[in-house]
Amino acid sequence: MRPGLGIALTVLATLCFAALDTVSQYLGPAVPVLMMVWLRYLTQAGLTAALLLPQHGRALLRTRAPHWQLLRALLMVTSNTLAFLSLRHVPVGEFTAVMMLAPLAVTVLAALLLGERVRPVGWALVAGGLLGALLVVRPRGGGFQAALLLPLLLVLANAGYQVVTSRMVRTEHPGTTHFYTGLIGLACCTLALPWGWAPMAEGRLWALAALVGALGSVGHYLLIRAYSLAPAARLTPFLYCQVGFATLAGWLAFGHRPDGWAWLGIGLIALCGWLGARRRG
Repeated sequence: MRPGLGIALTVLATLCFAALDTVSQYLGPAVPVLMMVWLRYLTQAGLTAALLLPQHGRALLRTRAPHWQLLRALLMVTSNTLAFLSLRHVPVGEFTAVMMLAPLAVTVLAALLLGERVRPVGWALVAGGLLGALLVVRPRGGGFQAALLLPLLLVLANAGYQVVTSRMVRTEHPGTTHFYTGLIGLACCTLALPWGWAPMAEGRLWALAALVGALGSVGHYLLIRAYSLAPAARLTPFLYCQVGFATLAGWLAFGHRPDGWAWLGIGLIALCGWLGARRRG
């Protein structure tokens, strides 16, 4: 175990994810969602194959749980699609804060699907985090928009993805799981691409869309390495660095600064998530 290096890799991963979300929000008006998701998986599958296949060979393709690999990949595609849709309606800083509800949502799913016991304080933290999320995505002058609920749906999909991943790590190599997630995601998006294709004349848009895929792949790989170097409970609090990076990026790139109520919601989510991580640790 090398916890110091694990923490450093975790912080770098959150920087990658914040940059990914910022670039995705910039591309939102110009690139259809389906193309964004497809390009993200095209890049991930290509990078994973180039980096891991020479190192592991055919062993990378061996899986004991093909049905779990399929389910995990489908949940990941759903999460990515909802993320790109959400970033068209919610500023990147607030979006990232709502995403920090995922560990608390895992608590709910573990109780409902796996029968794990949750103490009253755990439910109180879930309720506090949800209240914080509602403060962040509340309507601002334009009335209620159903699109504001997209980040909450994304949290549920992401929590399901994490629950499935927690079951798979017992038998599956991280590289194998990362490879199949990218490959299955690419296959699904390629099949749907004829219904979402739109020409992009500017090479800059193609380059930025490819950058989204690269940032996602590198970020997830850094997290895999981080969790192999330090316990999850030690690393989880540092995932909240992403909120700071994303808020700063939203200010620099789009001139957006959260208002007082949004800051209160962000703080409440971070506090409840941090306390939840300490309890699990």
